[in-house]
Amino acid sequence: MRARDVARVSILLAVVSMFAAACGSDSPRAETRAGPSTSRAPTSTSVAPTTTRAATTTSTPPSTVAPTSAAPETVATTPRTAAPAAPLLVAQLHDIGSASQVIAVAADGYGTSVATLTAYERGASGWTQVFGPWTANVGRNGVAPAGEKREGDGRTPSGTFGFDFMFGVNPNPGVKFPFRAIAGTNIVWDDDPASANYNLWIDTNNASAGVSPEPMYVGAYGSGAVIAYNTARTSGLGSAIFLHLSSGGSTAGCVALPSSELLPLLRWLDPSQQPRIAIGTLAALRSS
Repeated sequence: MRARDVARVSILLAVVSMFAAACGSDSPRAETRAGPSTSRAPTSTSVAPTTTRAATTTSTPPSTVAPTSAAPETVATTPRTAAPAAPLLVAQLHDIGSASQVIAVAADGYGTSVATLTAYERGASGWTQVFGPWTANVGRNGVAPAGEKREGDGRTPSGTFGFDFMFGVNPNPGVKFPFRAIAGTNIVWDDDPASANYNLWIDTNNASAGVSPEPMYVGAYGSGAVIAYNTARTSGLGSAIFLHLSSGGSTAGCVALPSSELLPLLRWLDPSQQPRIAIGTLAALRSS
């Protein structure tokens, strides 16, 4: 073979060799690309379990939330269970007859000179509280046990009583009961157990009031009502028991309130309603 032909053959072989090398390098790259695409298939397959777990996770909370949602229902029922209201004191009194107006004066014990005054009215639906509870002054030696009140002992009698009439140094404040004006020092109350006029309103211009009668022309009697105690006028059992204006302290045996409380109470009292006043310790009134 000639040298020129040998050179051509050598060149041709070199080209073929280069071409073969180029094609061989492509195959691995193709296999490499195929590899990842093949490995992606399992990845897409592994999504299914993830989806399943997501579904499971989503379905779990409702079963957990359900019991929690019941809690508000339990809480909501709690306020509905309320303790029954205590009965009114007037509903526990037994010596009020057919009265439609009742004033209760309840002391904590027999030795205290203050008591709680509350007024009640009976209507078609039962008793309602109208006035109070107010703090009232009573006898300087407290409230006497039932039947033990005595003249001059400084105690307010226990029991249930009506009202006789109303009075005042001040003008009639607009009461429904008969009203008597205290026009001067001649008007007194006979508190002498030995007197024929014991436990009576007396005009000394016209009658005797015994020894040392109760003066009526005083500030405490600016307005008041006669509590119908010892209406039989039994000697020594006590006299001059009133519901009157407070002087700021204990009384000689009456029940006293400040003007702002007493006057509305006096105007409210109506003889047609047969009003009664019940006086005693709270325990005694509840058991009366």
